[in-house]
Formats: sequence, structure tokens, C-alpha cells
Amino acid sequence: MVKLYDSGVFLLNGKTLIPEAEAVALDKEAAKKGTISYGILQAHNQSGDPKNLKIKYDAITSHDLTYVGIIQTARASGLDKFPLPYILTCCHNSLCAVGGTINEDDHLFGLTACKKYGGIFVPPHIGVIHQYMREMHAGCGKMILGSDSHTRYGALGTMAVGEGGGELVKQILEQTWDTAYPEVVAVYLDGKPRPGVGPQDIAIAIITAVFKNGYVKNKVMEFVGPGVSSMSTDYRNGIDVMTTETTCLSSIWRTDEDTRAFLTDHGRGEEYKELNPADTAWYDGCIYIDLSTIHSMIALPFHPSNGFEIRELNANLDDILHGVEKDVQKLIKKPNLHLNLWEKVRDGALWADQGTIGGCAGGNYSNIMEAAYLLKGKSTGTDAFSLGVYPSSQAVMLDLMRKGALTDLIAAGATVRTAFCGPCFGAGDTPAHGQLAIRHTTRNFPNREGSKPGNGQIASVALMDARSVAASAANGGRITAADELGYEFDCPAFSFDPTAYEHRVYQGFGKADEAEPLVCGPNIKDWPELPALNENMLLRVCAYITDPVTTTDELIPSGETGSFRSNPMGLAEFTLSRRVPEYVGKAKAVMANEKARKAGACPAEVQARLDQIRTIPGFEGLKDETVDLSSTIYAVKPGDGSAREQAASCQRVLLGGANITAEYATKRYRSNLINWGMVPFVLASEPDFADDDYIFVPNIRAALDGDMTKIPAYVLGETVKPLTLAIAPLTDEEKEIIRCGSLINYNRKQKNG
Repeated sequence: MVKLYDSGVFLLNGKTLIPEAEAVALDKEAAKKGTISYGILQAHNQSGDPKNLKIKYDAITSHDLTYVGIIQTARASGLDKFPLPYILTCCHNSLCAVGGTINEDDHLFGLTACKKYGGIFVPPHIGVIHQYMREMHAGCGKMILGSDSHTRYGALGTMAVGEGGGELVKQILEQTWDTAYPEVVAVYLDGKPRPGVGPQDIAIAIITAVFKNGYVKNKVMEFVGPGVSSMSTDYRNGIDVMTTETTCLSSIWRTDEDTRAFLTDHGRGEEYKELNPADTAWYDGCIYIDLSTIHSMIALPFHPSNGFEIRELNANLDDILHGVEKDVQKLIKKPNLHLNLWEKVRDGALWADQGTIGGCAGGNYSNIMEAAYLLKGKSTGTDAFSLGVYPSSQAVMLDLMRKGALTDLIAAGATVRTAFCGPCFGAGDTPAHGQLAIRHTTRNFPNREGSKPGNGQIASVALMDARSVAASAANGGRITAADELGYEFDCPAFSFDPTAYEHRVYQGFGKADEAEPLVCGPNIKDWPELPALNENMLLRVCAYITDPVTTTDELIPSGETGSFRSNPMGLAEFTLSRRVPEYVGKAKAVMANEKARKAGACPAEVQARLDQIRTIPGFEGLKDETVDLSSTIYAVKPGDGSAREQAASCQRVLLGGANITAEYATKRYRSNLINWGMVPFVLASEPDFADDDYIFVPNIRAALDGDMTKIPAYVLGETVKPLTLAIAPLTDEEKEIIRCGSLINYNRKQKNG
């Protein structure tokens, strides 16, 4: 049972929940300070104002799809050395198989940057970013910032946040991460999980309950209650990392003796602190979960929130699968391309073509140990179905090897690979056209498995726990609920051996050597110069997206684009390529028109719009040089999913000036826009404009100094129509970043006085 409270709650003594209406005598304001979250956030707050936070983190981390751009941005802003531990992992472009030398060039750049600026470098195949951070850096009461959306170490008492690269640059430059104090939602865990139920089952149940209604959007999820101690810390990690898919801001868990044991086994017992809410704590909402009622789950395409109990799916295959197919067709909008899940049904069951267990969610020790137990002495079969297993780190691999789990998996027909995030984002294990994969990974967004609908290809992923993936593999791919197998498994204790890290990871924090040369391969490019904000904006709508949600994968695809993450203009060629293929051409035309206009040869189309502006009362004397032309996109709710800043920077280097939306799916995407100098507009009503329209926003620099709730604008078509825009509150620093045109420009201005 997952129950959402419709009001705030008090938690007394960590055990008793009291809805606000029933707690007349309790002091809400005082009790807000009783959460675990409050103590950690205020301990890291530099502002002196508990309601408006300026956070300095204890460590930051990036992987090889993001660290080159971040370091290049920091270098352009005056980087001297890394003032806090900065951990660079090579777990996304590990294979070095696409684009010639590009990926390994990035890795060499990362290593030499760690030598030059004093960082920590984790080479390819050693560990996925979040497992390495759990094992080596997370600790009770800490805060860690990562340039990956799944930066979540709450089960180890660490409040961790995934953001775009600009926010890490601020930490490198000893600036702060700024946000209003967030709402905190209790996740009250009761009971204990049933045999065969794993962390992914519980995560899918939570995500299904809260994603669509936005119950925890941009809030902190605080896990409390007696059920926490019914699970090992390794198990909790598997739930915690999936909180990203709820769109929450961060997560934190109460700690206990198992947390202490985990940290002690990893050689960091001194990092343990008991974290519990105060005797009286106030939460802005509550998710109550009786763990014993959660059954084996499956999240069908194309979102982790599309969850069903496997037993429910098996009982209602026709209705559920046809419903999913209809929803998918609305999403892909290609009449000649269909996802026909019903073709995967035979003998009254749904069958998969491929299984994967890996990454920061599935590759944990206890998941793979139990999967090996379920497959011992069995066979995955010699037909189309295949199973790949990716332990999340060399340390995990080493203990699985010593305990014989890898032997059992390989003997059953599974293939075991090194630590790699590829299957999570379309750079590994791409199924054949029309195939269905079942995965214990983080996401099953469209095309995240690697297919390309624009080329007539479509495949799909359903998320399941490692236990049910293994049970299904033992049945040749027939979707099987592990909790219906009637078994008990007592997972042997994990034994951490750091030898693989000691012999391979470069530990350079505090050892910066400015004489060390930074090695840049031919694909590593500097950021182009970006213009400051002018007095007035003339925007051309180059993409008009009416989907309920637009993911960052759609804004800039993952997978094969990874090799170009170090080349801003090269990567920009892929912007919206799987959703609005014509966008790049339109944006480039805007760039060309603005370049020609600035050179004194204004194209007739643009001149006509400038002349049209002068027909608006009050703008008869408008001077052309006070207006800058740029592109914009309209999307209902963009930015769900990845933290990748390239979802914004690719728009910006193509001269994007703004986004116009009904709302932003995540704080991190909006922050990315701001850090790249783009104006994050919102609309309070339906858009009264269309694709290819021009929108004039006068006095935008001055508007940033107002309350920004009603910003006048004009749609320029056959006639001039008024339009009202708005911008949600910005800090003074964010306003100045937008005025400067980017965080790089802002930092240069700060440095030069």
C-alpha cells in the first residue's frame, strides 16, 4: 500500500504520524527545524538566511559525458585549482568505440586536468559514478553535487543533488548553489519487503504514485519509519537512486547500525552519524508505504512511472498492453512506426527478448547476488533472449567473483561485463528493431535503449527488479514475478576490498600542479563567444512542442551523441533531432540572419519584423541596435530526466535566447537555461502563437528588475497580438548571469571587476 497524505504531517518520536488538522497544539514552525533535511541544509548554508539557501558542497562529481565541458567552462571563468574534492569517473563513454579517438581523448583530458587542478580520476571500467561515490565519498551529514541526475546518496546520510554543469562550475569557483528552502516530504516506511521483492519494485511503486501528480516535485524526500531498518543499506541505495524519477530535488534517509556497518566495511566508519528526525518534526507531505504489500513490479514503456504489478499485468494483458501501445503512438507521432507489444504475447504471457542488470540502480552487490541465486543451475536458453550483467564497480565485481556468483551467472548463460552505464542511456545493449528489453536500470524513456525512430527503428524497455529479471531469464524471457516463486534468500555480507581502487584510481586532491600540461584532443573545443542580453528581444519560434512532458533525452539525445559532448557546435547538430528534426536548420537560419544584420545586411524578413515593431504604440522610435534576434522553443513541460546541461547549452550555442513553457519539469533544467544566459519564460495561459512566429519582448533587461509576473510581449504575424509572459523568481546572481549572456561571461566580469 502506498498512501499519499493530502496535508502536512507531524512525526512524533520517529514513529507516530499526525495530520496537520489533528495537531492543534503543535508548533509547525518549530517542528520544521526537526527534520534531518533542515539540519544538513543549514549546516551547509552560507547565506545566514534559513529560507534562502546558498550552499557549499563537500564534494562534486562528474562522468565522462560532462566533465570536459565543466572544466572548459571553469577554465574560461578563471579556474586555478579544484578547492574541494572533484571526482571524475569514466563510466558513460567507457567503450571508446564510437568516433575514433574522441572518447579516450576525453579520458586523457580528465586525467591531466586532475593532475593540473588537483582532482580524483577514476578510469574506464573501474566503477560507475554513483557506486564509486557511495563506496568512497558519501557520509552522514554531507552534501554532494553531481553533474548527473541520479546523484543520490541519501541512504548513506548524504543529501546529494544532480544538476547541470554550470552549478558545479560555481562550486569550483567557490560560489554557491542557491535555492529557496525546499519543502520536505516524509516517506514513512513500515513493515518489511516480501521475499523476491527488490528495491526496484519499491521504487517503481513510489514513482507510479507520485510522478504524474507532482507530489514531490523539487522537494526533498526524507525516508523515516521502522521499515528503513528492515532493509540493508545496499538495498536502500537501490531505492534511493530511483528517487530522481519522481522529480524530487534530493533525498535523505535516517541512519542506523546497518549504515554504520556499511561505512565501516568501506573503511570510513568515522563518517557515520546517527541521523533521525527530532522528537517532533513537521513535513509538508507524507508518503506512507507498507513494504509488505509491495509486489514484483514492471514499468512499461516509456516511463518509470508507468508501473504495474506483474501479477496485475499477467491478469490483464490485453487491456494494459493495448493501452500502452495507444499512449506510445501519441508520443512517437509517426503513423508508419508502431510499438506492438501484443506481438510479444504468447501462451498467455508477455515475453522479452533481452535482459540487463546493471548501473547505479541494478548493479549493486545484493541485487546481483540474488539474481545469481535464482539462476544457479538454470539456463537463460539458446534462443533470442540474452542476459547481460554489469556489476557497478570493480570492488563489487571482486566480491561477487570470490563468492562464486559470477560463476553461477556465466554458467547459466549470462554474460558479465565491467562497470558501465551504457545500457541506461542507449550506448550499449541496443535491442533489435521491435524487440522488448527488461532491465534493472534507471530509465526506460523513448529511444533511451538506442533505437532511432527517425530512421524507422523502434525498440522498448520495461523496468523490473534484478530478481524478476533473473526469474524471467530462467524462463527464457517469459515475464516472471520473483515474489511468486516462494523462496527465501539470505544475502551473504559484502566484503569490500579497495585494492582495485588503490592500484588504479588517481588521487590528486590537494596536489594540483599548475605546470602539468592539459592534453586536449582534436574534438575538445572551447565554448563559443555568447552575446550579452540586449534591451529588447526578438525571438523566432523554431520548435513548438505540445507533448505533456519533454525529456532532456528529446532535447539532446543520449547514446551516439556522447562522443560530441566535448565539442559544443558538433553536439548542437543533434539538438531535438529525435523530436523536431527541423529545429537545427531553423535555429541556424536565425543565426545567419542575425550575423548578416549585425554586418549591416539585414535580411528582408527580419527588417520587416523590425519595421512592424515600430507600428506598435510606444515603439515608433525603436532603434534596431537595441534589439537582438535569437531563437526560442515552446514546450509544455520540458526538462524531465537527465541533468545534462547540454539540453540548454546546445540551444544557446545555436543562438537560443529563451524557452517559453507552461512549467519546467525540473529545477535543474531551468538552472541550466539560466547558467547559459537564456531567459526561462513561462505562460499563465495557452500560447497564442505558433511555430515560426516572431515574438517581440521589449525592455527585457528592465523587466528582470521588476516582479516579473506580467512581462508584456507581442506576437508578430499578419497582425500584432499582445502576449503576457512571466519569469518565476530569480536570485540577483541569476538575473546578472542572464544579463551577461552566460555564466562564463558573468564570471569573467566578476574577475575583471
